[in-house]
Amino acid sequence: MSIPIRADNDNPIDDFSNCHVGIVAQLNEMARLPGLLEPAALARKIAGDTVRFFREAVYEHHAEEERELFPAVLASSQKGDERDTVQAIVDQLVREHRQVEAAWELLEPALKAVAKGQDADVDVVALDALVIRYQAHAAFEERHFLPLSQTILGRNSNHLAALGVSMHMRHVMPDVMKRFGHRI
Repeated sequence: MSIPIRADNDNPIDDFSNCHVGIVAQLNEMARLPGLLEPAALARKIAGDTVRFFREAVYEHHAEEERELFPAVLASSQKGDERDTVQAIVDQLVREHRQVEAAWELLEPALKAVAKGQDADVDVVALDALVIRYQAHAAFEERHFLPLSQTILGRNSNHLAALGVSMHMRHVMPDVMKRFGHRI
């Protein structure tokens, strides 16, 4: 059996050297990996924290405003222009709550996947839009509705106190029931 003679007269040692080029290139890529692990872990953490936060805090915050604050301010507002203004603002804020929640529900599956370390196509434009939308919502509420609420509820300290007690009980009662419910 004869060894084939290479027609291009290349040195067979060059083949081994050329393999090293690919191996070294891949090893150089692997060397980048430690620098990428921390950002990947941070992305998983932020995604997981955001999923939990949205479900546990944002939805509850919206519900609490709609269940407690908005009705209290409406009930305490003076008939006429003041109540019309409060109603218009409340309608806007509730509409914004639903818009934010709908935008979140489109993003949530991808963020859950990221939190689990899975590949996901996060709609960056939708994510940015949600952040901007919520920042605008919060700024409007802080600038317009909450000062108006303070003025309206502040006219009668009982109204403000009743709102405070109602909210306190809503937050405390689940813990009290968990701890002492069997004795109540």
